[in-house]
Formats: sequence, structure tokens, C-alpha cells
Amino acid sequence: MPSYRAPVEDVTFLLNDVFHFDRYNNLPGFADASSDVRDAIISEAAKFSEEVLQPLNRVGDLEGCVRHDDGRVTTPKGFKEAFRQLSEGGWLGLSGAPEYGGQGLPVTLSQTINEFMISANMAFSMYHGLTLGAVAALMAHGTEEQKAKFVPKMTAGQWAGTMNLTEPHCGTDLGLLRTKAVKQADGSYKITGTKIFISGGDQDITENIIHLVLARIEGAPAGVKGISLFVVPKVQINADGSLGERNGVSCGSIEHKMGIHGNSTCVMNYDNATGWLLGAENKGLNAMFVMMNEARLGVGVQGLAQSEVAYQNAVAYARERLQGRSLSGVKAPDKPADPIIVHPDVRRTLLTIRAFNEAARALVVWTALKSDVAHRSDDAKERQEADDHMGLLTPVIKGVLTDVGFANSVSAQQMFGGHGYIAEWGMEQFVRDARIAMIYEGANGIQALDLVGRKLPKDGGRAVMALFNEIGSFTKDHTDEAMKPYLAPLSEALGHLQQATMWLMQNAMGKPENAGAASTDYMHLFGLVIMGYMWARMVKVAHDKIAAGDSAPYLKTKLVTGKFFMERMLPETAAHLARLQTGAATVMELPAEAF
Repeated sequence: MPSYRAPVEDVTFLLNDVFHFDRYNNLPGFADASSDVRDAIISEAAKFSEEVLQPLNRVGDLEGCVRHDDGRVTTPKGFKEAFRQLSEGGWLGLSGAPEYGGQGLPVTLSQTINEFMISANMAFSMYHGLTLGAVAALMAHGTEEQKAKFVPKMTAGQWAGTMNLTEPHCGTDLGLLRTKAVKQADGSYKITGTKIFISGGDQDITENIIHLVLARIEGAPAGVKGISLFVVPKVQINADGSLGERNGVSCGSIEHKMGIHGNSTCVMNYDNATGWLLGAENKGLNAMFVMMNEARLGVGVQGLAQSEVAYQNAVAYARERLQGRSLSGVKAPDKPADPIIVHPDVRRTLLTIRAFNEAARALVVWTALKSDVAHRSDDAKERQEADDHMGLLTPVIKGVLTDVGFANSVSAQQMFGGHGYIAEWGMEQFVRDARIAMIYEGANGIQALDLVGRKLPKDGGRAVMALFNEIGSFTKDHTDEAMKPYLAPLSEALGHLQQATMWLMQNAMGKPENAGAASTDYMHLFGLVIMGYMWARMVKVAHDKIAAGDSAPYLKTKLVTGKFFMERMLPETAAHLARLQTGAATVMELPAEAF
């Protein structure tokens, strides 16, 4: 059976030493998250993830969710009780607005512990993850009445939330959606239509579900300009806040899917369901993008989280599995064979996964801090810079972390040989669960197009130029001998990214297909450079702590893992650059019927 231990030491290192969490104490909520408070929160989140959620992961995969003949949906055994503990522990409201029942602590803490819970049980974590995304949309675009009506009970875990975009005939191209909304005399709307792939669409763990639904008001313009967003509760809410009659919302079926069986992915039918407009008419995408951006960052963490738990189990197996002898001589003379961790290719595989995990975790924490600045700072320039960072890196985090997270889950499975293909070891579940993260919340090809087509040129390239300047300044400011093995490769990789960016500027404007053909390579090149920068920052701190007399083995491990990333992983930027510079000619040359 698989196991999981939350990476508490690594998270603490990032918060305290690399990103200096306490320097943000001028922002609301940070002073309340002192070192002692952070340690307590991280420790308790680790315990809850390891002891409550992880044992239910296999249960959820085997049992799945069930839709009964009367339309009820039940979740796997133990999920309802675990959600009760999650709610009573205050985890849903950790970073929520205090005026609506939240604790007001930094989002950075929430994102940090989110990784723990996803590693422990990805399917379960989606129920509260989507709820928090719906709360974010309500807080950004809801009226005061809507916030007061919905947010406190969602923050308390009494009610859940969902996001309803996709329809049977349209996915990414939301301009094709057909769900309609008819305005009523009392200001409400009647919503009719069908949505598919709705995570947590129905379940038995909360007493109500608040659905956010995209629909087109009668007479609205065609395409995306005529889409509005509506709040549609599963159960009607009386004037006094109590629950009333069942709304015209039902689960038509539960999708039979590859993984995340413990989450109820539903076909949702809206039959004259009562809903209320969220935000302005025909501006639904603006409101929904708040939730989608929250979700995309959360999905990026899913890629990291599955990579981490798969890695941990692969390491445990590699230390115990006896197979062959070391190429440099016997390492376990008292045993019939050496453990496979002595073999270079096994170590290469494990280090590749580890080096990614630690850089990706740093990237998530760094970006979460930017989110806190964007939402909490009273300095307009700081907010703009942080918002630029978020916009630029959201597609990179979603696309790269989930692509590589899945590949790493497969590599970790490979360590088990034939046992990795057998269900009882748990590795094949990690692979199946990780696969969806590359698809939902905007498939990764869409993330790459978003990066190249929208985020790079936005505001005249202000965000990407600021990032180039930051990385370039770091490499110039730290020229000591110890940092050369790390900064020389980073400088070269940054040069590749700058060349790729210039190539796109020169070749994509007149021929957009060049941008489309280059986009995925560009996104992964970008991801490697950003992770290289994360490694440079971590290594610098580790060097300084060792020079100051800190002899913790953890720090030496950081230096070696970072060097592996620079030597073995970062050079891939050259291949990405070479590929994207070939343009779209060969990609587009064959007629469709030749495929």
C-alpha cells in the first residue's frame, strides 16, 4: 500500500529562508501568521493529510461515487466524515475574509497546505478546492446580498461550490454554449440546459451546493460577448437563510472516467432552475475567469502533488527492492543482491523527479506570495507588478507542472517494474489521477496558446520584460565562485528564452501559425528557466546557511539536487529553442486527409 509524508521541512525552508515570509508583515493577515502559527498550521495540515485523507485515497478509487435511482449521489465511505473534519478544523476558511467567517490568513499558507491534501487524496481535495474557487468569484463579482447569503456557509463547509462551463457540444469554445437564461419578474432567471464534466456536481457531503453556471440570456449577442454567469443553488434558500425546496437541478449521470474516482464528475441538467445573475449581464466570462484562474493555479499544484507522492513511494521501493549488483562493486554483501537505488539510471530517474518537485514547490510559493500582494497591498505599483506576475505565470504553472507531473508519475511507476502495473501497489492510481490535470481547466495546448498569444504581448510585454530583468539581475549580482555551476547554466537558458521570445515577435505577427506551432515548446522552455531561477535562489540560501555554520544534511542535499537540475534538466532549453525556431511550415504542410 502506498504511503505519504508531507514535505514540511522543504515548505518551512521556502517560507522562512528563501522567500522571507515575515518581510510581508505590512500586508493584512501576515502578522497574524507568525512563525509559531505557521509551524502549527503546517504541522496540523500534514497530520490531517497523512492520517485522515491518505488512507481514503485507495477507498475512493475502488468505490467511486454512485448515482442512485432516485437521483441521489453518494461519495465513497469516509469522505463525508473527512469533509466534516476538514470543515470543523477551519481549513476552508483559513484565508477567507473575516467578515464572512474566514480567518484572513495569507493565501500562501492555503496553497502550501493544499499540496499536502492533494498528494494525500486528489479526488477528495477537489470538493473543497472548487468551493474556494466559487467563493473567490462571489467575492470579486457578487453583490453584498449575494456574499452575505452564500459565502459564510461555503466558508464554513456547510455548502460546496462548483463551476459549470462545458456542454456536450462545446468545451474551450464557450461562444457555442446553448444553456439559456430567461429573466423573471422578481429579477431572478430560469436556467435551462445541460453541462458535462462537472466536478463535485452532486454529492452527499454538504447540505447544499452552489453552482456557478454560464448561460446566455434570451436576446443576448452571439458568441462569448453574450455569456452571463449565474448562481444556481441545488436547494432553494429561504429569506431567513434556511433551506427550502429542491431547485430544478439534477445529476443526470456520473461520468465513468480514468481516474479521480472519488470525485463525482457529473452530467448536470438544469430544468427551469432558479438562478441569480452574478456580475453584469453578458460579462460572465470576466466573472468566471476569476474562478478559472484560481482553479488553474490549483490544478498546477495537482501536478506537483501527484509527482511528489509518486516520488516518495518510488524512493521507498528503490531502497528496499533487491535486484542485481552495483556496477562499481557489491554494496550489500549480506544480501543476495543490492537495492536498486545503487544503480545510476534509477538515481537519474529519482533525481529528475525530485529536482522538479522542489523547484515547482518554490514556484508555487513564490506565486502565492504574489497573489497575496496583488490582493492585499495598498501600493498600486506593487499590486500591478504582482498581478503581471500572476497573469504571465498562470498558464506556465498549469501547463508545465501538470505535463511534467504526469510524466514523473509514470517514471515513478516505472521504478516498480511489473509491480507498478499492479493496482495494490497504488502507483497506477497516481498515474491515472495525474492524467486529468493536463486536460481540465483548459487543456495544456490552450495554456501554451494563452501564454504566447495573450500573456506575452499584454501591456507591451511589460510582465515578461520585468521577469527577464529580475532573473538577469540575480545572475549578475551573485558572482561568487560557489554559484558559478548554477548561474552559468541559468544565464545560458535565459538567453535561449530571450531568443525564443524575439523569434516569436519577429515571426508570429505576420504568420500566426508560427505562434501556434511554437507555443508548447515555448511554454516548456519558459517553465525550465523559471524553475532554474527557483533553484538558483534556493541554492544561494543553502550556500549562505552552510557558510554561517549550519551543517544540516538537508542543505547539502539541496546543493546536489540543484546541481543535477542545472546539469541534466536545464539544457533541454536548447532543444525547445531549436524546435520552435523551425516554424510552422512542416507542421502545416500535409493535407488533413494525409494524417
